[in-house]
Amino acid sequence: MINTYHSSVPSLPPPLPPRQSQVLIRPQASSVGRSKTLLRSLLGVAVLHLLLTAGGFAFLYSTGRTEKPPLLSEATFQQSSSRTLARMIVAKRAHLSTCYLEWDMKHSVRRNINYYHNSWLTVLQPGDYMVFSRVTFSKADPERPLASAVKVRRGESTDETVAMQAYCNIDASGSGSKPQLCTASTAEVISLERGNRLSLWVQDLSLVDYSQAATSFGMYKL
Repeated sequence: MINTYHSSVPSLPPPLPPRQSQVLIRPQASSVGRSKTLLRSLLGVAVLHLLLTAGGFAFLYSTGRTEKPPLLSEATFQQSSSRTLARMIVAKRAHLSTCYLEWDMKHSVRRNINYYHNSWLTVLQPGDYMVFSRVTFSKADPERPLASAVKVRRGESTDETVAMQAYCNIDASGSGSKPQLCTASTAEVISLERGNRLSLWVQDLSLVDYSQAATSFGMYKL
């Protein structure tokens, strides 16, 4: 039997399978690309986190520097400018007409407290005050113990009263080669009203040591 199914077109051979090298190269290239992209993303996140952290520290540091010093300086200013106090430095007088110590107003410190005749401190704000005094004597009194007293005058028409008193003693015989000193000190809380006046009294001004650190008088409002 004659085969009539015949064509003049030559038959094409089947396509060759892809080489193994081509199959392996493409997935490897794709994996490397994804790794590089992931690495870049992680690096970008790390850099962004570092920048945010540095910026946060810089903000906190700048905020602390700009806020804290004004608060401290403001508190210091308020404490030094508004607190009611006085610390009086003794001044040696040329005349000894009274027994009240006078104060060197140029070197004394007063805030919200007035003075009267260089001897009396005048209260401007009512309240409780810590009053303190220190009188150093360089000479003895042969008849009486050495004494100092803080006196208060409550009004213009009233006499002064003794609020605090202190004593000390020096050997009146004068025995010994070194000069003798003694200090009478006192401190107490006193309730005062506006207009009250205080002064420091001694029995004899000629017996006082007038060194600034040895004799002083002061008060401050609690």
